[in-house]
Amino acid sequence: MKAKRRVTTAKDVRVAARRTPTVRKVKPLLGSAPSPSASPAPTRARSVVARPIAAHDQPAPSVAVDLSVDLGRGLVLTNPILVASGTFGYGIEYGDVVEVDRLGAICCKGTTLKPRIGNVPPRVTETPGGMLNSIGLQNPGVDAVVDKYAKTWTGWRTSVIVNVAGESVGDYVEVVRRLDGVPGVAGIELNISCPNVGKGGLQFAIDADAAGSVTAAVRRATDLPLLVKLSPNVADVRPIAGAIADAGADVLTAVNTLSGIAVAPSRQKPLLGNIYGGLSGPAIKPVALRIVYEVAQIVDIPVVAIGGVTELADVLDYLAVGAVAVQVGTAIFADPTLPVRLVDELAEECRGRGLTSHRDLIGTALPRKPGAPSAKGVEYRP
Repeated sequence: MKAKRRVTTAKDVRVAARRTPTVRKVKPLLGSAPSPSASPAPTRARSVVARPIAAHDQPAPSVAVDLSVDLGRGLVLTNPILVASGTFGYGIEYGDVVEVDRLGAICCKGTTLKPRIGNVPPRVTETPGGMLNSIGLQNPGVDAVVDKYAKTWTGWRTSVIVNVAGESVGDYVEVVRRLDGVPGVAGIELNISCPNVGKGGLQFAIDADAAGSVTAAVRRATDLPLLVKLSPNVADVRPIAGAIADAGADVLTAVNTLSGIAVAPSRQKPLLGNIYGGLSGPAIKPVALRIVYEVAQIVDIPVVAIGGVTELADVLDYLAVGAVAVQVGTAIFADPTLPVRLVDELAEECRGRGLTSHRDLIGTALPRKPGAPSAKGVEYRP
């Protein structure tokens, strides 16, 4: 495969005419105007000598920064800060505390063909630097998701990407067919870290042939922008990423959670009801960063990074290793306003560097030509 090319984004972002969103803006708790009855603080009188305003005294004009991201097939985001599946519900849950229209996109909760009640509890536990979750894809099923949420999504300027999961290729295809053409659905993200019943429960995401097959089948079923989520639970992710790209995916998202367990306080059994859970949060960032770095070198489609984003420095790191955008996940549980704040901070960072676009920050840490995979002697370099 050839080396990663610089992904360019559309300069003119076409915004379809939609209803005015009903998202309530949060008023700042600090810095509000003083009450009319409040007495002003005493000030010391001083004389002021009038003088002409010099050019250097005038405030510098705010430089416009283009943060748009073109993910293909007409999906152009206003900025590269997305929220990750499973951490932001279906978007409406955060409407009272987050200006959802300022997000680059929302990847909604995982959606399956039929309703799922999820795994037995306990489902979540905190870990050093992150959390383990074993929700088990609890959701009402694709038909209920469309009926309940799609109409609201059409009123948002922010794109909604529906995360899709299944136990067979047929499951994925049928869910996507029911989403295809639904107003408010801007794209599909395949969660292929699910057991493939047809292959004895082997996850699609850890086998290149299976990952390529499910991607190709979904590609044939829809013209919607197609994102496919990589698993970090493999020795070498590059062949899997290549198979997915060759099968017609428009975007790779990297990465899903790492598999892990926690032990109950009694030390007599694992803590989680399903034993295994997915590790997310800052603890997995080095792994996700490595995978984005490797994948960005060998595919010609955009890569969206996920894993441990808690501050602007994390965003800049992911851009440097080739990601065109990032998804914020676990950190939302502690601070739902973080993603919107990162949009402003990234724009300000670009202004501070004299840049008119964040695209100049993408791929600055990538080698000139693809290097060896990390799985090749990573512990014992000569």
